Amino acid sequence: MPETLRIDVIYALPSRQQLVSLKLPAGSTVRQAIEASGLLQKHPEIDLTSNKVGVFAKLTKLDAPLRDQDRVEIYRPLIA
Repeated sequence: MPETLRIDVIYALPSRQQLVSLKLPAGSTVRQAIEASGLLQKHPEIDLTSNKVGVFAKLTKLDAPLRDQDRVEIYRPLIA
């Protein structure tokens, strides 16, 4: 297992995507990647208690461990 993970964190807005590339220590979780990305500060509408998250389009939990080159996705709520 590599000591450092290369992770992308993505938040899709209606008109564009925000992508942040990170290097994190091995054993980092989805939550840690999102927190390290700075997206929570840039987009205060993100609420990790209600927004769903995934890795490569598969829903996952915030405490899920990451693997090198994972893409963490923060999903906006669907509005009908």
